[in-house]
Amino acid sequence: MTLQFWYMLPVAVVIGALATASGIGGATFFAPLFVLVLGVEPEVAIGTALIAEVFGFTSGFYSYARRRVVDYRLGAALLVVTVPMALLGTWISELIEPDVLKAILGVGLFAVAANALRKLEPEAVEGRDEAIHRECGDGKGETCLITAKGEEICYTVCNRTEGRLLASVGALFKGMIGTGLGEIDGHFLLERCRVPSMVSVATGVFVLLFTTLSASLGHLLGFVETGGAVLSAVLSLLLFTIPGVLIGGQLGPWVAARFPQRSFDRALHILFLLAASLVLVEVVI
Repeated sequence: MTLQFWYMLPVAVVIGALATASGIGGATFFAPLFVLVLGVEPEVAIGTALIAEVFGFTSGFYSYARRRVVDYRLGAALLVVTVPMALLGTWISELIEPDVLKAILGVGLFAVAANALRKLEPEAVEGRDEAIHRECGDGKGETCLITAKGEEICYTVCNRTEGRLLASVGALFKGMIGTGLGEIDGHFLLERCRVPSMVSVATGVFVLLFTTLSASLGHLLGFVETGGAVLSAVLSLLLFTIPGVLIGGQLGPWVAARFPQRSFDRALHILFLLAASLVLVEVVI
């Protein structure tokens, strides 16, 4: 373990805040950073990014839990499928060559960002809302949360089977390349079911925390078994990354409450497109 990555402390604070404010996994930011800037092997970069993400989301989840905006029932329903699929993704990643894994990372980031930036026509939005209303019924299966401030938030989560299927795919890629679950869950909760932004992000953080924990344990065991330079590099990165994301995780809910969610997410996904492009260019070169 060395102190060569000291500069990751302020970087991790920013990434931790962005991740917990948006519900997008911190590994989505860290993995391309480790690969492109630090030159870390993709499998090591993804595993280390997932471990750091666990600490950042633990901090962020604590803040959201205190605000009482987490839908634990919905989160538990998703965790039933996301945890085993994330473990499967971790196992698959160990069988893939580094260059192939890097290409999958680049394509995955690009697909996630491009889908999130796709604009819906006003007519499509209106039709979608009407379809959701017909499918879910008027008030049927409604969930209501009382926040720490005494505010009541009510909404209806429709088509839970679709949500589980989407989440399972996202979790598979989460374990394999470190990204996908937060973005897919965000699409389902915000776009398909119109769950209020704060509840959607908070519940997404809850699901991501325990899903990422399961995936990161698989990677961590692999690092310990390998030992040597790989384990030393991982510990050196985590030495400054973990304190950074712990601090950033406390700032995330504050950021989320002060910026429009759509504009915030759009800016982040533009950055993902850039990172994905750079990863794919590196693979070609």
